[in-house]
Amino acid sequence: MSAMCVALLSSIPVIGMNIIHIFTTSDTVGQIIVIGLGVFSIVAWSIMFGKYNDLKKLRYLNQSFELRLRDERSLLDLPESFRQRRSIPYADLFADAVESYWRAAAIGKEKGRDSTRARLEHAENALQRALARQTLRYESSMIFLATIVSGAPFLGLLGTVWGVMAAFSAISVQQSASIQSIAPGVASALLTTVAGLVVAIPSMFGYNFLLGHNRQLITELENYASSLADRIELESD
Repeated sequence: MSAMCVALLSSIPVIGMNIIHIFTTSDTVGQIIVIGLGVFSIVAWSIMFGKYNDLKKLRYLNQSFELRLRDERSLLDLPESFRQRRSIPYADLFADAVESYWRAAAIGKEKGRDSTRARLEHAENALQRALARQTLRYESSMIFLATIVSGAPFLGLLGTVWGVMAAFSAISVQQSASIQSIAPGVASALLTTVAGLVVAIPSMFGYNFLLGHNRQLITELENYASSLADRIELESD
């Protein structure tokens, strides 16, 4: 067992050198596709780590803001400083709802038809708009990551088809079909497929993980919007 492990580990540098050799012997199209997939891999990993950190930070800020609101007896009479934290999703919903509530009250008093129902309707409409805006914020960059997940294998397949076509074209010119003449072209063609899968597989797992985390945060945001609307309605009665 130990001898097998030693043999496997000793073969890793050889495999790496073979990949480098295959890449250098590939044609221009294959090299461009492999380099492009490498760039997509860097972008995908950057998006995944950045998105995870952003969602983690937003959840912490949301929970902290919600805890502060729980200690307040009246939401409608809170100072303006509570409505100036637009970078926090929960605070953004709170600010839009309260500002719309008092704006509707002011307009209703000017026109002589102020009513609690109108105030609540304006606050609920503002909550829905803020909720949609923050949902888009949560889902930002996810479409681009999904594009990498679905597009990387097809780019790899394109490189493989192109490489095989080039290999067979070379064979037709040489008028020989030996393993020595076919192997380099086929290996170069398959390299793009390997590169596409190396990019797509981690991106797929990262995308699914972030998608589940994203849905959880959006559900928490919707629940918060509902509880906020209930508190405003109770305070306005």
